[in-house]
Amino acid sequence: MNNKNSKVPPVKGPTLFALEEACAVPGEGKIERPYTVPGIHLGTSAFTAKGWAGSFYPAGMRPAQYLSHYATQFETVEIDSTYYGTPSVSTVNNWYEKTPSDFIFAAKVPQVITHEKLLMDCEADLDEFLGRMNLLREKLGPLLLQFPFFNKYTFASANDFLPRLQLFLKRLRGNPEVKLAVEIRNKSWLDEQFTDLLREHNVALALTDQSWMPRPTELFEKFDPITADFTYVRWLGDRKAIEEQTAVWDKPIIDRKVEISEWVAILKRVIARGGLKAFAFANNHYAGHGPATVKLFRDKWND
Repeated sequence: MNNKNSKVPPVKGPTLFALEEACAVPGEGKIERPYTVPGIHLGTSAFTAKGWAGSFYPAGMRPAQYLSHYATQFETVEIDSTYYGTPSVSTVNNWYEKTPSDFIFAAKVPQVITHEKLLMDCEADLDEFLGRMNLLREKLGPLLLQFPFFNKYTFASANDFLPRLQLFLKRLRGNPEVKLAVEIRNKSWLDEQFTDLLREHNVALALTDQSWMPRPTELFEKFDPITADFTYVRWLGDRKAIEEQTAVWDKPIIDRKVEISEWVAILKRVIARGGLKAFAFANNHYAGHGPATVKLFRDKWND
């Protein structure tokens, strides 16, 4: 960051890690939802998709009712639209008003920061985004820095990328309420050097299930990928391959029982450590229908 004196406005608490106390609203208990397991906040990547009307959402339900209905089924959602730009005040306020007090929003950091400016000279963009997300107050959860695959002409190696990431994270150090997860798609960068940097700043390494990334068991055999007081899982799949088979996300078309069983075993070990919050989000591209992936995980967890 060029401007060393610029400051990110603090996110006003309580947020994610004071959630239990913040949600102690008189007369309002925790909602029982079908897509839940103990100790893990489960959700999908976005709360709308082509094919969800009539499969996940009741036939005839108006789109304006979708989020409120979604929040009766899941306790968190990963907002995908923020990747394309900072949402308006009215949009964020609408998210807040349509969800109960114990609901949590995760969100992608805009691509202008992660892809276009590559963490440089993006103070104004970041300040605007954090200020807008702050409107979610106690419902604000982790924010995801989703990076693309970097070729050698952008960053020759992790040694070129990490100093820039460290400078960016140092700028946020005075705002511990801002909880970040980092997703990288250069698998050769996944090592202790990378995770030590994230651990230094209490930033979670996003654990992704993609065809070209290491399996979770392989990661845990190499080093400890839990780098913060929370962990963040994304079931992503192979977008290109599945879009050759379907463009309607109303049902599973790929059997993910083996992969999900592996995630259940891994996350049970992680939760057993104690003191960690865990988030896991299913993308439609993983199996064909995000809600069905979460249901599969729940069923395997309870086996």
